[in-house]
Amino acid sequence: GSNGGLMVGNMLTHFPECFDAAVCQVPLLDMRRFHKLLAGASWMAEYGNPDEDWESWLERYSPYHQLGWRQCCADVSSLPPTLFTTSTRDDRVHPAHARKMVAKLLDLGSDKTFYYENIEGGHGGAANNEQRSFMKTLEYSFLWKMLSASDSDDDKAAKL
Repeated sequence: GSNGGLMVGNMLTHFPECFDAAVCQVPLLDMRRFHKLLAGASWMAEYGNPDEDWESWLERYSPYHQLGWRQCCADVSSLPPTLFTTSTRDDRVHPAHARKMVAKLLDLGSDKTFYYENIEGGHGGAANNEQRSFMKTLEYSFLWKMLSASDSDDDKAAKL
């Protein structure tokens, strides 16, 4: 999750053909506005200042902004089934990142976008072991279902 969610978002929007399914946890996805949400301003030393660096490079790896723009994402049907998870009480990566990405995917016609928002927890997505167990079960069940229904083993191996 978190910065890993940014990586998953970029893999989905740059190389969707490489994946049969994905889970994007508490993701950072809107690189245009990250610095205006919660702790985002403290990340500008790492990512850059969107007000100054947007067109020079941040735009190229903002998954939210790649949708409908990059050739591979102009048609969201090419994207693999994806489960986005977040927490209402995340104090680091605002849940708006996942909410906006899911809303945009649905607006663009995706029928393979799934979403779960835990109303408790924090940046880890869960408040206690019971919730962590539920989240992991949800994620692995999603992957099991999506990958079991996908291509043959030969087709999967060819994608590696």
